[in-house]
Amino acid sequence: MRPVQAQKLEPFGTTIFSEMTRLAQERGAINLSQGFPDFDGPEQLIRAASRALNSGENQYARSMGHPELVRAVADRRRADHGLEYDPMEEVGVYSGATEGLAAAMLGMLNPGDEVVFFEPYYDSYPACAALAGAKPRFVTLEAPDFRIRSEDLERAITPRTRLVVLNSPHNPTGRVFDTEELEIVAELSLEHGLRVLTDEVYEYLVYDGATHVPLATLPGMRERTWSVSSLGKSYSVTGWKIGWATGPKDMIGAAQAAHQFLTFATATPLQKAAAFALNTLRDDYLAEFSRDYLERRDFLVDALMRAGLSPFVPEGTYFVLADFTDVFEGSDVEFVRYLIDKVGIAAIPPTAFYTANPAAGSKLVRFAFCKTMDTLREAARRLEAMGS
Repeated sequence: MRPVQAQKLEPFGTTIFSEMTRLAQERGAINLSQGFPDFDGPEQLIRAASRALNSGENQYARSMGHPELVRAVADRRRADHGLEYDPMEEVGVYSGATEGLAAAMLGMLNPGDEVVFFEPYYDSYPACAALAGAKPRFVTLEAPDFRIRSEDLERAITPRTRLVVLNSPHNPTGRVFDTEELEIVAELSLEHGLRVLTDEVYEYLVYDGATHVPLATLPGMRERTWSVSSLGKSYSVTGWKIGWATGPKDMIGAAQAAHQFLTFATATPLQKAAAFALNTLRDDYLAEFSRDYLERRDFLVDALMRAGLSPFVPEGTYFVLADFTDVFEGSDVEFVRYLIDKVGIAAIPPTAFYTANPAAGSKLVRFAFCKTMDTLREAARRLEAMGS
């Protein structure tokens, strides 16, 4: 019999997040690998979902998104960044940002098209391109600054390039790309007639005076940029899988052409609760949210340094990349297995996020700090034992 799995997905195997979470559970390790909080989201958000469940909001929503949610998304983009979008035609709602990105690539790419990714990347990006039959091209962001450089991006663009995918704040490096870097992406996109997909799910997790600037705010980019964000990252309900995107009508429509056959509609009561969050849990909530994560970031960075690692202090997200050269001689995969087996901590080997130049990540490890302080204190205790 022929193999069951499609050849285009064979290179990707099981996602590294599932593998590390499984090992953490089997070995009783603290899970600092997968980026989900070990605590609940705001109580008033949970109550809003319960109200929706108990008030008849349990049938299919409008495929492009519940009217309350798409209006709330458009209002938030206007208030935060001065970007105007028609909520009924220029906003789409998806079962998580990942489904939104898959729908966008399936809806916009043809077999043989090329799409540019910055590596290290979130691991679903190349898989989504493969589903669309497109060819990935990669730009490696090099430590220690992980900056976007014009010559590197220009080299990756060919006559077959159709899309660039940009993630800022960036997982896993923690970079919040500055205006100079965004202008590089904008200028080359305009010069070559490219569209851009921006993944902005960590938009409210920025630190030390860093500012998240959506690419769509730059001159000429509003009409060629599709931007996705998520309830899960900003409101600590990753299991709800509620994502949304804003963009010009043609790009939202292209993603919708695929979305209607992938999930058709996202969970109605959770969309209602998401609208409540965007309309109600705003400036005060988000400021406190960012302060809480800054405390967690600083605590974990300090613990890693005391254990002999060299962390790159993130400007955004809830991840820390660290160089382990001074404490371990093997590869990143060998190091994370050592951490699980001998230290009792699960982390991510970043070579899973590289294709063109995996050596750039082979001495790095990624930790998530979206955990309670009690969890992080126990992780610090175990790390200190490693360093002694």
